[in-house]
Amino acid sequence: MKARTFTLPFLLMIFISSHFSLSTSKRILNDPYGFSSSASLSSLNAKMLISSFNLTPKYDVNVIPKGSPDAPRLVESQIDFPTTFGVQNVSGGPSVQQFGHYAGYYSLPHSKSAKMFYFFFESRNSSTDPVVIWLSGGPGCSSSVAMFYENGPFKISDDFSLSWNDFGWDKVSNLIYVDQPVGTGFSYTSDKSDLRHDEAGVSNDLYDFLQTFFKEHPKFAKNDFYITGESYAGHYIPALASRVHSGNKKKEGIPINLKGFAIGNGLTNPEIQYAAYGDYALQMKMITESDYEGIKQDYVECQSLIKKCNLDGGLACKSAFEVCDIILNMILAVKPGTNYYDVRKKCVGQLCYDFSKMETFLNKENVRKALGVGDIEFVSCSSTVYDAMTKDWMINLEVKIPDLVNDGMNLLIYAGEYDFICNWLGNSRWVDQMNWSGQKDFKSAKNVRFLVDGKEAGLLKNYGPLTFLKVHDAGHMVPMDQPKASLQMLMYWMQGKLSSTPRVGP
Repeated sequence: MKARTFTLPFLLMIFISSHFSLSTSKRILNDPYGFSSSASLSSLNAKMLISSFNLTPKYDVNVIPKGSPDAPRLVESQIDFPTTFGVQNVSGGPSVQQFGHYAGYYSLPHSKSAKMFYFFFESRNSSTDPVVIWLSGGPGCSSSVAMFYENGPFKISDDFSLSWNDFGWDKVSNLIYVDQPVGTGFSYTSDKSDLRHDEAGVSNDLYDFLQTFFKEHPKFAKNDFYITGESYAGHYIPALASRVHSGNKKKEGIPINLKGFAIGNGLTNPEIQYAAYGDYALQMKMITESDYEGIKQDYVECQSLIKKCNLDGGLACKSAFEVCDIILNMILAVKPGTNYYDVRKKCVGQLCYDFSKMETFLNKENVRKALGVGDIEFVSCSSTVYDAMTKDWMINLEVKIPDLVNDGMNLLIYAGEYDFICNWLGNSRWVDQMNWSGQKDFKSAKNVRFLVDGKEAGLLKNYGPLTFLKVHDAGHMVPMDQPKASLQMLMYWMQGKLSSTPRVGP
């Protein structure tokens, strides 16, 4: 093992593990441009993220040698999941003959050698149901995390067979999961210049993929289309929705029947959301009043750098990432072991969730063969992709949304109430403050009870195309924590019925 210099990220970890008070952060904030390596800090964060999910990807990113004979060809194939992977029909799920399950690669035209991997599951109900694409965050985590642990058709059993998910979103939609940005999951390239660093690159790749997808599946091209996802997808989703809307207006290719987009516990407007960390932490008794006052002072520098990032880009964006991330970690240092995805829970060491079965399953030789990925290893979460997106982190993507909702696109922002990292409070604030034609009416709208089986499962606010839903008894991953509620949420939202429940409050 190579000797390592004790850089700021290493010292930061000492601060955290030693339970230093939040006032410590002021010493670090005095010189926001003095950080020696933003890549080191982002790498540390990425590795902590991967460890927290109990994932151990063999490689940091899927960049393969040029001309590798083992590289899979451009291919899409129908997969008989029950026969191939021993699906247990414990809940009376349908047979595979009733609809299609697909896995495939699409070659990205605006790249040197990148290929994007995806899963596609036809609706268990009807092929005329909406087409829904799901994007996971990280940045750099495979959407297979959501597919197997949140809202996909199947769950992985202890013996690595699959069982039907009674609340999979494919029960009401034709569902696509994409491994992106390039280098994530089974997506790969042979040229590192194909790795993406901003939302322009990410959204163009996804738009190109969708154009090819609907060309290959013309019977779905006229279906209603929705973009969904969580966490860092709070960046991806507005960027992709804007790209699709622009492409439709300019008649660039196949018209995509975009009806709306939904962001779950997302990072969308960092300036507002980072300001909410202290307030949320105080409300949840994660910190003291004294800690809170220190955070408010430290946030001044964080906010200044976020503003500068969105004006100038470049170095300011790196510095904003570093400074604001320190504030976040200092909050978590007050109560070590707190699961920042669900503050009701504790992490054991770095382990907060165990998603290792997915990683083991997808790296099995027979699974890789059935999926057509050849010898490509599954990179569950890529620290390299995470590093590459560091400059993008503090960019405000909310600015792309007003034009979309003003043009009638439906927007759902939902958040589990116990998530810290992309908490409901910060999300509700940027939604309230968003400058669009219905802003005043949305802010004055009354709370509405979201009922599941006659019981309150959340509180929502709606005006016109905009809906905000705070989900009870859920953390960062709402479809995992409240699967039935999340399925009903999606179905009601797509049907325009999400706000049709009794009002509460004055």
